[in-house]
Amino acid sequence: MVTIYDIAKKANVSAMTVSRVINKSGKISEETKKKVEAVIKELNYIPNNSARHLITKKTKILSLMITDISNPFFTNVARGAEDKAMQMGYQLLLCNSDENFEKESKYMDMLISTGTDGVLIAPANDSSKKNVRKLSKHGIPFVLIDRNIEDLDCDQVLSDNEITARRLMEHLISQGHKKIAIINGPLDISTARERHLTYIDTLKIHGISINKDLIKESQFRDSDVSSSIQQLLDLPESERPTAIFATNNFIGMNSIKFLYKQNIKVPEEMAVVSYDGIPNYTENESQLTVAEQPAYNFGYIGIQLLIERIEGTAPEKTRKIVLPADIHIRASSLHKIE
Repeated sequence: MVTIYDIAKKANVSAMTVSRVINKSGKISEETKKKVEAVIKELNYIPNNSARHLITKKTKILSLMITDISNPFFTNVARGAEDKAMQMGYQLLLCNSDENFEKESKYMDMLISTGTDGVLIAPANDSSKKNVRKLSKHGIPFVLIDRNIEDLDCDQVLSDNEITARRLMEHLISQGHKKIAIINGPLDISTARERHLTYIDTLKIHGISINKDLIKESQFRDSDVSSSIQQLLDLPESERPTAIFATNNFIGMNSIKFLYKQNIKVPEEMAVVSYDGIPNYTENESQLTVAEQPAYNFGYIGIQLLIERIEGTAPEKTRKIVLPADIHIRASSLHKIE
């Protein structure tokens, strides 16, 4: 096994100089740095991170906990997080909770036992507060993304759920829709709860009565929404919705697919808008009206905030970054109700 002493001997420098080059610490001339780096490459030296961890108490490893790696939103979050971590000299470990508190808990225990400098986490649901508090107990910095947890004071990167959901709803209302259904995720997830409350509030503002039969709960994962939509279609014609507000991308695309299978014309018989889309998921995606979140920036900015906490350069007061979404009006909602 190649050691720093082997590198020092061949480069004709001290072991301390080699250590400084590897750890990017201390003042080293550019000439010496290049000479040492050339020997490191020649000898194919791989630093012993475990040994470094014992000395510095730092692993240079960050962890990203997301809820569904199959969702393109989180795939792009991971890309942004990885790019920023690499840029700052860190490596990124990916954990996928599958919206499951127990799985999330096991990952937390693993991260605490094996060592991580910090965690960027999209909580599974409100119960995740217990898991996040494990990190606090062990002095591991963390930042929340996409979803918040009430009464937890920490850095956060979130979507502007209220403004974005209201814009989607008001677009439908501007098209003449008064019977608008919502197909949402579980209400113990902050994003689902905020979008639900905005749905209710927007109807009230516009003097539109609230029909509980038009409020359906599904999953944010790629699950079957056919039962929820069929229940909407089975309502008496006077109560049947003319539009659907899908509160995430999978719900939106699966709604479109089911409606087409049932020969329901979109948007003539049923308009659909969605919080986020799924590029290249089906040929129908390009027709779907969506609120597109800057997913890449969630990961990129989240890692920036996390590293600042780890390295002690963050302000004492916690920060909340709210990222706006872009509304793309497409064919799935462009039909005026007279």
